[in-house]
Amino acid sequence: MTWHLAPDFLSYEDAKNEFSWDTIPDDYNIAYDLLRKHDDLDATALEQYYLDGRHETYSFRDLDVRSNRLANGLSDLGVGRGDRVAVVVPQKPANPLTHLACWKLGAISLPLSILFGEDSLRYRLNDSGAKVVVVDSSVRATLDTVREDCPDLEHVIEVDRSDSVADGIAPEGGDENHSNDSNHNNDSNDSYDFDEFCTDRSESFGIAETTPDTPAIIIYTSGSTGPPKGVLHTHDLWLGHCPAFHMYFERTGKTVESGDSVESAESAELAESSGSPADSVYWTPADWAWIGALGDVLFPAWHYGETVVGCPMGGFDAETAYELLEQFSVTDTFLPPTAIRMMMGVENPTETYELSLRNICSGGEPLTPEIIDWAATELDGVSVNELYGQTEANLLVANCGDWFPVRAGSMGKPVPGHEIAIIDPISGEEKAIGDVGMIAVKREDDPIVFEEYWNQAEKTGAVTLDGWHLTGDLGSRDSDGYFWFKSRDDDVIITSGYRVGPGEVESAILEHPDVEQVGVVGVPDDTRGEIVAAFVQPASTRDGDDAFREEIRTLVRDKLAKYEYPRKIEFVAELPQTTTGKIQRRKLRESDE
Repeated sequence: MTWHLAPDFLSYEDAKNEFSWDTIPDDYNIAYDLLRKHDDLDATALEQYYLDGRHETYSFRDLDVRSNRLANGLSDLGVGRGDRVAVVVPQKPANPLTHLACWKLGAISLPLSILFGEDSLRYRLNDSGAKVVVVDSSVRATLDTVREDCPDLEHVIEVDRSDSVADGIAPEGGDENHSNDSNHNNDSNDSYDFDEFCTDRSESFGIAETTPDTPAIIIYTSGSTGPPKGVLHTHDLWLGHCPAFHMYFERTGKTVESGDSVESAESAELAESSGSPADSVYWTPADWAWIGALGDVLFPAWHYGETVVGCPMGGFDAETAYELLEQFSVTDTFLPPTAIRMMMGVENPTETYELSLRNICSGGEPLTPEIIDWAATELDGVSVNELYGQTEANLLVANCGDWFPVRAGSMGKPVPGHEIAIIDPISGEEKAIGDVGMIAVKREDDPIVFEEYWNQAEKTGAVTLDGWHLTGDLGSRDSDGYFWFKSRDDDVIITSGYRVGPGEVESAILEHPDVEQVGVVGVPDDTRGEIVAAFVQPASTRDGDDAFREEIRTLVRDKLAKYEYPRKIEFVAELPQTTTGKIQRRKLRESDE
């Protein structure tokens, strides 16, 4: 039996009421689903492009063979079920190949951003207990700095070892002069070149026995206080994204399948109707370390046997984005609102570029009406559909005019397969229509809801109430089933789609010897939605000047991630505090209004 959102379901209400996850096979494995189940293994899976003009094409068969070789190599290093393998690679084939190899082994992959600085990388490698790291050459120097502090890390596999920062394309703040020093030589028995490591290994690999509930991936997210949290998901995670993928890319009238009930995933025909026009091509500039790139585009597209474009861009550039859309006839793209606003600055895009674009989906922060109007006028009617989710439970609600009338300013309606409600976060009772409460999703049998916070059972319990997962977002629901976002219930900053924990930024800034106290908040910004703002109380011996500001920004870039540094720094004589000495971030936000 297979399930369908369309054409069997004639309306959104039918889909919401009749949809079920019961058809996911008991022996489900992500890698099998994404690669081996397809009828045409020679269909194009990945169009890989580099800004120096190089272009590589990979079929599903190519990805299967290459990830088999890598899986055999990792197995020889002792990687097995439950072991963690970190992936610190931009939009290059080695990124998804490592994930796929881990899932074939029954191991757990760990996507990490190439933008992470020393503290961010060190913490995540240590907290996860990563045994192996596959790292891009652009990040190798940072890894070498922290490696001696990571006792569980046994092996390093470097991608593009002979290249300098993604073939000369440095990310923001990257080291363009990185070279092959003595730490990169193959004479170390625990350091390897990625291509050489995979060469001459067997092209066959028997996929480990897994179930939908087998641990598969840890994705780190920041909280308002304390260290980042590792969000553990299972093998059915990307399958759980498919109903929303079907909605926001407007695959109306096409089959969406979760799989067949079968005895063996090795012989199963899982979800093999492509469900979209044969010319569908997908691309996102989003970091392949982010669930918004992996789950909103890359892996659901491969579930349906369709083509994805990859390109390590470094920093986002609007004209380069248009060039990629044109060159690869991209039909569907996920663009964070910040990227859309930057693309809106290019005049007459349809006159300058020959675009095949049909749908844009966006998330991470609310869309503004002018974005919808721009796409309708400047992109000749391209639809822009909004989605809502989080690392712990992604793609819960969607605003898609192909399924129901869009109400300006609303989040949309729940995606079929997910039970969403507005509840009282203390009592667990559902709030009345129109009342503000916590947005929550039922955990039971929902594949997109995370299993636990890695090594933080107490925090898992704090967001779990009577079978609900509490998102930490406040909102309301109207009488027609539309959800309306109110605010975060904590101090998390969402800037350019990235979630930044103010506590982590404050801790980094406090390492500066001339900082007495600091409070970090998010303040509104027309391009990025929010920017990180730091209110700094200097030590009595230091003046607050531009040189001091740059020292603080550099410190945060080096310690955390390139996107976490404070773009605004204000020096103050004292900070508002509670009677127990806690910084009152609310008053800092109010003072900036």
